[in-house]
Amino acid sequence: MVGFKATDVPPTATVKFLGAGTAACIADLITFPLDTAKVRLQIQGESQGSVRTAASTQYRGVLGTILTMVRTEGPRSLYNGLVAGLQRQMSFASVRIGLYDSVKQFYTKGSEHASIGSRLLAGSTTGALAVAVAQPTDVVKVRFQAQARAGAGRRYQSTIDAYKTIAREEGFRGLWKGTSPNVARNAIVNCAELVTYDLIKDALLKANLMTDDLPCHFTSAFGAGFCTTVIASPVDVVKTRYMNSALGQYSSAGHCALTMLQKEGPRAFYKGFMPSFLRLGSWNVVMFVTYEQLKRALTTACTSREAPF
Repeated sequence: MVGFKATDVPPTATVKFLGAGTAACIADLITFPLDTAKVRLQIQGESQGSVRTAASTQYRGVLGTILTMVRTEGPRSLYNGLVAGLQRQMSFASVRIGLYDSVKQFYTKGSEHASIGSRLLAGSTTGALAVAVAQPTDVVKVRFQAQARAGAGRRYQSTIDAYKTIAREEGFRGLWKGTSPNVARNAIVNCAELVTYDLIKDALLKANLMTDDLPCHFTSAFGAGFCTTVIASPVDVVKTRYMNSALGQYSSAGHCALTMLQKEGPRAFYKGFMPSFLRLGSWNVVMFVTYEQLKRALTTACTSREAPF
């Protein structure tokens, strides 16, 4: 057995909620440069008019993007929007991942054997609910990641400034820009990510190929990351473009997708695929492994406090 030992006491909803948020923040801290590279590649080729973003700089591949950013903007540019990103994960992941098991039990009416349909429903529900809670943090994160660190050309000077500026210039609705594609994306991501992880882990355990410890969690998380990237990339690109767009550039997420198709062709929907996979694959591995260990550690700590002798 590697890591914390599995306990007979199931983790509570509170333990899952806190554990998911904390694990997601740790995963974000480690993989954030890959996420920033993904955003830069996704917006490449987009016309922003008078708004100065990093889209005017040409990037080639994941490593090329990271090296170009470090050379032209400094190493700190890789962590543009980190504060908003951590705010997003603490509110977002806590809901979509931490409440997944509870919602799944609700749909299965407490049955231990959950069907794929019930898992998909649970994933869609918590994914959409998380967007309703955390959308403003996602908008600010994407805007920060997209902008170049060029003094006068920067759209926002700080996280608080971004929230205030967006609300002032675009209204309250500006903070909720891209909610529709984000709901679609996160319903898809949650289903692909959590359900795939669930199914791979169950299959490995039932076939006695692995025990419920770190290697099993690692394998399940890596598989979930790949499946999620393939399925969610098109929606993710549209979401990034739309949320980063200047006021009035696109009339809707559908208009954004149609413009991309007409001007850049179908391949535009898979721009930034490699950093997306590297980011989602590594993010899933770090997050799920940390989450499983945190659940066990917190459950053990809670049990020890209730029964000290």
